[in-house]
Amino acid sequence: MSTAAATGVKYSRVMLKISGEALMGDQGYGLHPPTVARIAEEVKSVRDLGVEVCMVIGGGNIFRGLAGSAQGMERTTADYMGMLATVMNALAMQSALEQLGVFTRVISAIPMDQVCEPYIRRRAVRHLEKKRVCIFAAGTGNPYFTTDTAATLRASEMGCEAVFKGTKVDGVYDKDPKKHADAKRYDQVSYDETLEKHLGVMDATAIALARDNRLPIIVFSLDEPGGFRGILSGKGTYTRVSD
Repeated sequence: MSTAAATGVKYSRVMLKISGEALMGDQGYGLHPPTVARIAEEVKSVRDLGVEVCMVIGGGNIFRGLAGSAQGMERTTADYMGMLATVMNALAMQSALEQLGVFTRVISAIPMDQVCEPYIRRRAVRHLEKKRVCIFAAGTGNPYFTTDTAATLRASEMGCEAVFKGTKVDGVYDKDPKKHADAKRYDQVSYDETLEKHLGVMDATAIALARDNRLPIIVFSLDEPGGFRGILSGKGTYTRVSD
């Protein structure tokens, strides 16, 4: 019996996807070290349950490829700049986790041997088996693909049992709950309905990839202390996107 099963946790290997903006705190740009440290504590608490944890962090707090493209920059170049931003965020999270005594590996789709490992699937799986947190950086290594798609792709390759999407709200709503008081939260929603209604969980490519691999997506609030661990223990508020 795995450690996760022994502690009553439903999943033994999961992917945590968070946006780069989640690392900003109340700032308008960049990294807020206390916020990075708080998220690292959340990850450690889940790892301490015996759950093997993968992570993908966006780069929008530093540079967003689509925004650069909209301002006239060539899209491919802008996307590569966004990928490099995700490496910076991954290194910051690695530092925060290792200060808590959690062994961590940053694994980049774009080789940069001086600062992190190149992506080799079997090596990454071995890191997870040794209870190291694996942070996958630089997206898929290709322009035109988001970090949402990268998270779903890596989760599928690693054999993760679910993708946990940490957001500012506690699930998926039929409209923006910050703008509409009558917004309705879904407890569960199908992949197809998510795509048809443009519910904004992840981009369409990521949702379709999750659907094809029967990989559930759990949408929850990253701002709720203990939320990540709580959901893994069967508590808390969230939306499950699945068949």
